[in-house]
Amino acid sequence: MSRPRSLWNAALSVLLIGLLAAAVVVGDESKPKRLKKKDLPEKYQLWLEMVDLLISKKERQAFLEIGKDYQRDAFIERFWAERDTYEDTARNEFRERWKQLAQEAMSITNGNLLDERAKVILLNGLPDAMIDYDCFEVWPGQVFYYERAPSAGQELALIFYQPNNNGPYRLWYPTDGLRVLMQFANPLGGDGGAYQTIQNNCSLKEGEALLAALNMARAYGEMGFMTLVADVLQPERTHSGEWVEAFEALSTDLPEGALTFKAELQYEFPARHKTRTVVQGQVAVSQSEAAVIDLAGARSFNFVLTGEVLREGTLFDTFRYSFNLPANLGEEETIPLVFERYLRPGPYKFVVRLEDLNAKKYFLSTTELEVPAVDTVRRTEPRDPETARLLAEANAAISTGDTTIRIVPPRGEYQTGFVRLDTITTGSDIVYVKFTVDDDQNLIKRAPPFNVELDLGSLPRVRKLVAVAFDGEDRELARDELEINSGAHRFAVRLIEPRRGRKYFNSLRAEAKVDVPKDRAVTKVEFYLNEQLVASLHQPPYVQPILLPADEQLAYVRAVAYQADGNFTEDLVYVNAPDYLEEVDIQFVELFVAVLDKESRPVEGLTEAEFTILEDGVTQTPTRFDLVDNLPIHAGILVDVSASMEPSLAMAQQGALQFFQQAITPRDRATLITFNDHPHLAAKFTNDVQTLAGGLAGLKAERGTALYDSLVFALYYFNGIKGQRALVVLSDGQDEHSRFSFENALEYAQRAGVAIYAIGLDLGRKEGDARRKLRRFANETGGRSFFIEDAAELPGIYEEIQRELRSRYYLAYQSSNTSSEDD
Repeated sequence: MSRPRSLWNAALSVLLIGLLAAAVVVGDESKPKRLKKKDLPEKYQLWLEMVDLLISKKERQAFLEIGKDYQRDAFIERFWAERDTYEDTARNEFRERWKQLAQEAMSITNGNLLDERAKVILLNGLPDAMIDYDCFEVWPGQVFYYERAPSAGQELALIFYQPNNNGPYRLWYPTDGLRVLMQFANPLGGDGGAYQTIQNNCSLKEGEALLAALNMARAYGEMGFMTLVADVLQPERTHSGEWVEAFEALSTDLPEGALTFKAELQYEFPARHKTRTVVQGQVAVSQSEAAVIDLAGARSFNFVLTGEVLREGTLFDTFRYSFNLPANLGEEETIPLVFERYLRPGPYKFVVRLEDLNAKKYFLSTTELEVPAVDTVRRTEPRDPETARLLAEANAAISTGDTTIRIVPPRGEYQTGFVRLDTITTGSDIVYVKFTVDDDQNLIKRAPPFNVELDLGSLPRVRKLVAVAFDGEDRELARDELEINSGAHRFAVRLIEPRRGRKYFNSLRAEAKVDVPKDRAVTKVEFYLNEQLVASLHQPPYVQPILLPADEQLAYVRAVAYQADGNFTEDLVYVNAPDYLEEVDIQFVELFVAVLDKESRPVEGLTEAEFTILEDGVTQTPTRFDLVDNLPIHAGILVDVSASMEPSLAMAQQGALQFFQQAITPRDRATLITFNDHPHLAAKFTNDVQTLAGGLAGLKAERGTALYDSLVFALYYFNGIKGQRALVVLSDGQDEHSRFSFENALEYAQRAGVAIYAIGLDLGRKEGDARRKLRRFANETGGRSFFIEDAAELPGIYEEIQRELRSRYYLAYQSSNTSSEDD
């Protein structure tokens, strides 16, 4: 679909012509050079000392480069949030414990957190006993005794001494010899003389504690004791500091010696959203101030807008937008950029930095802003009437949040059979609610409670439920959407605005909602008008006003959400489509194909021309072709731990561990599911091999076998994950306890899009039916089957599976089948 860009940009440029800046400061501020610790305010010096055992080199460098106290405070909050042990609780238990131990350590070390006693306490907690000693001819010191030191895992006694009666205490090592503990050279000489000095000059309690610690160190031996102490003092630096880049990207500091350009910034308050006011910033950049980049004839302006919102001197909010606009405006026209935040009424300070990526120049604005309380009607008009006209339609779409509807997700891992789905509504003007199931079935409830009962079938299939609330004049008030049985890994974006079937004239308000797994984050959401990128938003709310071209009624808005690993999802809505234009669902299909020779070895080096794709007998045209030797893998291992697996369980554990160690790279994810008469999620999807190994520990072979139920459970767990997916199934017998039949499980496997690699262990001739069924699971999902007599063969099988997964071909195509039927 094409359109004249000049008219589009002309419409855009009108938006902010003649805006008068509410408050503009073009700054000459520059980002300070990296400070030394001693140059920081005292409270930040103390903080660095407290986290010395936690902070990574990257995090420390970034902290020393921060120029403002409120940014340092925000950095510290994010630092602790990254280490929050239990993210689902309101408290940060890790931070609380560390600060408590730091206070305890400071009380013992007279406020010196660099004292080696403080390090031991921070990493291991308070000792079970602390005995001070102050004996004649012996440097004063302290003995720490742990019945079981957390870091070392066994009994340990540590001696700390203070040479010259001054300064921090030092940890004693056997290699130092006993003489370092003595104030004077021992006339008797040797360790025996030192022992005698301790016995003669220390009280009974002091002498017993000191000699017991010395004897324990001697019993461990020099190397053994050194190893234990190394474990005790090992910093728990489990964080690489990768979050720092994202934090630095939100800084409004200017680089040292940065060049600046002029722009105008105005703030307005077009509406209310729930209890907050919509704050709309409008930046006007003169085309003469901006630089153009020309890449293969594509000329564009490119900006990154970063903002900080302060309240009472504390960093309250941060935001980041990217703008990419075609560079074919008239000579005197401005480039309009719009951003929004939702804030409660009150005083704020906005710091906004706009970077021209092509000119390497910056605009910096600092504005004291009083955010008013507003109702649903605009309280003030902008100075420029043309701006008001163009933005009026988009701003009118801002929801007040008074009337809402939300579908309550049902409880349970997955849903089958008859299920009642309820909604929660707010507002008094809802007259009826229309429910749509899979864009087909329509059900209407004309009185509360607004709920619906659905027959979801015998297998946990993904179903889409849409609930739309209407008033008495059939006007849509609110809507919600829920995918049932979408799994814990669902990553999806949905355009709330614009709405299908609604007419738009000058502008619209694009709004997207993103569903993302709990352990993942959204890096950005892009909004497109047709195929022109309008803006990239790096944080919620994902809303962006978009101006429509005056001469082109038919267009579409597309939202694309991204995760850090490059995974993305998108949604598209046609704008002002004529009645005769039918929206069709174009299916994008991904295939991961293994090509093997006669000896089951992967065949590499094939080209796209050597593949033919048929769907229902119709040839499909590939849109992408690649060899995926380095493509991320999501792999699961489903291990039978029924009673019959007892003789083979140890080898099964070792083989699975070897697979995880060799196959899982930082970009990959793996999961472990065990089963007997029911499935158990032993380790969630992760790239941490230690976590996966923990799931393999403590397995016990017992009870019966529910293979089909467990297979459905495992495949369901893959829901919402895109890309190359594989499930390795290890079992040694027939299914005995499943609720699902073989046919149910096979049908579900065929639809799941997960390649199954089935390993049958010690299945003799009498188990021919089990072999046949495992083979069908593999053959009909694009995997392979293996049958072995001894578990010792498992490492070789796992290695072969890994090699095949890394040698597959990736083919993608747009299906020519536009039917919405689930065949």
